[in-house]
Amino acid sequence: MQGLMQDVPLTINHLFDRAERYHGHKEIITAAAGGLERTTYADFARRTRQLAGVLDTLGVSADGRVATFAWNTARHLELYFAAPCTGRVLHTLNIRLFPEQLTYIVNHADDEVIFVDRSILALLAPLLHTFTNLKHLVLMDDGKGDIPDDLGGHTLLDYEELIAAEQPIDFPEITDERRAASMCYTSGTTGNPKGVVYTHRSTFMHTAGAMMVDSLGVREADVVLPVVPMFHANAWGLAHAAVATGATLVMPGADLSGPALANLIVDENVTVAAGVPTIWMAVLPELKGRDTSSLRSIPCGGSAVPRSLSEAYREQTGLPILQAWGMTETSPIASVCQLDVDQQELSIDEQADLRTQVGRISFGVEARVVEPGSTNPVSWDGEASGELQCRGNWIASDYYDDPRSRESFTDDGWLKTGDVATVDARGRIRLVDRTKDLIKSGGEWISSVELENEIMSHPKVAEAAVVGIVHPKWGEAALACVVRSDDTLTEQEVIEHLADKVAKWQLPKGVQWIDEVPKTSVGKFSKKTLRDEFGGAFMADQ
Repeated sequence: MQGLMQDVPLTINHLFDRAERYHGHKEIITAAAGGLERTTYADFARRTRQLAGVLDTLGVSADGRVATFAWNTARHLELYFAAPCTGRVLHTLNIRLFPEQLTYIVNHADDEVIFVDRSILALLAPLLHTFTNLKHLVLMDDGKGDIPDDLGGHTLLDYEELIAAEQPIDFPEITDERRAASMCYTSGTTGNPKGVVYTHRSTFMHTAGAMMVDSLGVREADVVLPVVPMFHANAWGLAHAAVATGATLVMPGADLSGPALANLIVDENVTVAAGVPTIWMAVLPELKGRDTSSLRSIPCGGSAVPRSLSEAYREQTGLPILQAWGMTETSPIASVCQLDVDQQELSIDEQADLRTQVGRISFGVEARVVEPGSTNPVSWDGEASGELQCRGNWIASDYYDDPRSRESFTDDGWLKTGDVATVDARGRIRLVDRTKDLIKSGGEWISSVELENEIMSHPKVAEAAVVGIVHPKWGEAALACVVRSDDTLTEQEVIEHLADKVAKWQLPKGVQWIDEVPKTSVGKFSKKTLRDEFGGAFMADQ
């Protein structure tokens, strides 16, 4: 027997329509070079429809790729909807990729037009002559930066002039919810970045997931500050969820400094502020003594959230960091570490330990932790570890035109995340490490993440990353690369700090003082850079 319910395509157009119909009075605020720029959802909707007309006038093909090279701004949000709502495909370019990687993804995606912020045009200009299919270059003037003389033969069009010349248009009906809506490439730490193609359906469902209370719980009453870039995995779904619910949006623009973000949080009464750990390390001291009572959630992901950082926020603001987990291939929200109701009655220390997990997998996503190289599940005892794999309605099934796909997906259709994890009796997941970052010493595995979290709990440590180095006796050993907040910190103090926290054989065989931990294009620790620099080194056994 079949059900008798309507079957309406799940499309991004529906998210846009709700903002336009119901929330036209709500604000979108952008931090620009000349100060805060305020607009409304009504103006956003009108301009997005005009922008759709611009894409037609420019002759962008029916499923053409529309690229952005931009910060988080109201203009970027207009592109987030104008491209997919007209059947085209938004392609957000990561502004922090290496030049050769940008050339690769622009050409691999077959981008026809790039919309670029003036403040970062100089980063893109030297590469323009390498883009084989680029037809148009459009400048979004954010008030800073010179216009390079050499634009690779392209005429620079002005965003505002193009919009002013168009009337708002009606979007075509998107009848196929599995039509491509946007593309985002992985950060490409090894080899060329891989293309993930999101559908209207997957984005719609991920948006609904981000609105669930046990996830990020985005709602109309929120004031959302997505510090996480819009070029990084859909800004963790916050841009779509905010528009769908009519939440006030605060776009940080180009200035992601601690003082600038702290001012936005306080002055605009932000309720949800999301970013990677390195962002929140810089913001915390700027919030000291200020009114942060509006905040209800500080989602954090991209890399493991140190227990010490989360607790520092709890002690100063009354609000611990909310750890979330996902990746470009998972749209990205796949789990959020909300505590169960009985766990909220535990001691402060016990709760802090639980918050170092990534939590239970999100509704709409399935996860399994399996023995390496098999589909055999590990015990749900919080101790046995294996590879974390996922599947679900907003999980990638393949990479765009890339033979490496078979390496990342199982024969039965699960995504291999590359994360090593444990799972407890309640299905709550703790990430042990990335498979490529595990250290095998004397036949035993050492978790670099666990060591990093413990080292960063030392009051004299600003940041720390742990990598494996060649060792003549153990094959490989842990090296702690540490950024000191106090120059009096010694190697012996670091080792002694760890001595009662990890097994003796897990202790680092040396400490390397560094000025800063190198970061990837999405703000994660670049352990590959550290391994390249120190991996062949050998430090005397402790």
